[in-house]
Amino acid sequence: MPYEMIAILMFSTMMLMLLTGQRVFGAIGFVAAAGGMLLWGTGGADVPFSAAMKLMKWYPLLTLPMFIFMGYVLSESRIADDLYKMFHVWMGPVRGGLAIGTIGLMVLISAMNGLSVAGMAIGATIALPELLKRGYDKIMVTGVIQAGSSLGILVPPSVVLVLYAMIARQPVGQLWLAGVIPGLMMATMFIIYIYVRCRMQPHLGPALPADERDVSLGEKLRLLRAGLLPLVIFAVMMVPFVKGWTSLVESSAIGATAAFLAAVLKGRMTREVFENSVRQTLGISCMFMWIILAALGFGAIFDGLGAVKAISDLFTTQWGLNPWVILILMQLSFIIMGTFLDDTAMLVIVAPLYVPLVGQLGFDLIWYGVLYTITCQIAYMTPPFGYNLFLMRAMAPPEISIRDIYRSIIPFVLVMVGALIAVMAFPQIALWLPNLVYN
Repeated sequence: MPYEMIAILMFSTMMLMLLTGQRVFGAIGFVAAAGGMLLWGTGGADVPFSAAMKLMKWYPLLTLPMFIFMGYVLSESRIADDLYKMFHVWMGPVRGGLAIGTIGLMVLISAMNGLSVAGMAIGATIALPELLKRGYDKIMVTGVIQAGSSLGILVPPSVVLVLYAMIARQPVGQLWLAGVIPGLMMATMFIIYIYVRCRMQPHLGPALPADERDVSLGEKLRLLRAGLLPLVIFAVMMVPFVKGWTSLVESSAIGATAAFLAAVLKGRMTREVFENSVRQTLGISCMFMWIILAALGFGAIFDGLGAVKAISDLFTTQWGLNPWVILILMQLSFIIMGTFLDDTAMLVIVAPLYVPLVGQLGFDLIWYGVLYTITCQIAYMTPPFGYNLFLMRAMAPPEISIRDIYRSIIPFVLVMVGALIAVMAFPQIALWLPNLVYN
């Protein structure tokens, strides 16, 4: 059987297993192990062993549990509640101000955790009830929370970009810096849309009543100090790294320690908070490590088959496609897969094919990591099976129907598509900051 057919058979088998509800790492790892044994006999056992050794030697992987622990400590200790109270007081007088504050909350949650699920959970449990209670349009605020939570996989410390760095063999620090300006640009675009829409249609996001805005300056400053604590922790963690004083792993340890001490000093580090944070950190870290291990094994089989070269020849030689056309087709495939897979599954499935091909086409792999992440954000919110749509349905109150959720994301998806086009047309939006810092 030609190697091209073997590669197609492996890929289709893996997709079929995922569609039947198998765990991502189990489906990918099984196909990789079975393919290696069938192709090379007992020698195929060296493939997962080599992948495991490569995983254990990848020092930056230590950042993964550190950042996840930092996020869960700040979340479980209710420091995120302080953030929302701050936005509630300072942004309430503006039409749509609480929705704008929710986007700000999501950006800070992203900087605390690096996972979109955390932002969705906090937004749906803290912000959504407050917005609905104050007369905000249910369709608009549902879209606000979904769009804001998607920033978690782009704004550093993004866990998805750590996985991409592992698979694409790119520096994590450069990828994080590449995600800063596109992430803030997208958040700004969301804020502009909300502000303009609420100015044109005030009933969608009314300003707070005068009695709720009547807060003393001292109370406002107290809430500002409490709400900005996560920013201080983020600065304490990232400034030494950007200045070159600490390594990435050392900075992640500083961030985890700073979050823990902040919770202790505020009197919120109870035994329950600590146990929940450690348990959830351990579960998510182990899940990601199994997925990376399976992805490395799967990628090694594909490299051995020469599947990447075969696909490259098909696109560029036989079909004669322009590199930009190939890149756009890749992004469209991500959006299609994102209707039924999460970002991690998409990455480990197609990275062995796409990442080498992107390099062969002459594109920058740091820039492509940002493109991939933005496309995942769009895919998360694309009907009929977008990942965020069903998370929102599970967390939203009964009065918000699935039809409301589908309608809510349309304008935000259009904004995100605009951001994706901007980053594709002007790569320096993503590359300027890492080029500046890393010279």
